[in-house]
Amino acid sequence: MAKMKAYATFDLFLADKPAKNQKIIRALRRFVKKTAPSLVESVKWSNGCWLKDKTVVAYVYSDKDWVQFGFIRGSSLKDPKKLLDGNGEYVRHIKVRTVADIDPKTFGALLRHAIRNS
Repeated sequence: MAKMKAYATFDLFLADKPAKNQKIIRALRRFVKKTAPSLVESVKWSNGCWLKDKTVVAYVYSDKDWVQFGFIRGSSLKDPKKLLDGNGEYVRHIKVRTVADIDPKTFGALLRHAIRNS
């Protein structure tokens, strides 16, 4: 199994991603900062994360063809638009392929619910 890369900061994580994904991650970063300014950026498990206290609430993962905007306790979130993907016990994510995919109203409702559940 390949060893995960270690990043000291969110900026270093971001700089190591493809340009297309950097654009999406920057947009998600702005969205989270605007929607939940109390969350703290970090890097956990080689992914950019947002924490409430020391608890990871949301994360961003850079795949080849998309960016995952995910929630650690995503399986407990109300998802009326059926955007969340994943079949693990807890984690769910949204595949974001373009900046235009970021729906502030829907993503915001999910993020706020995730914060309440953390």
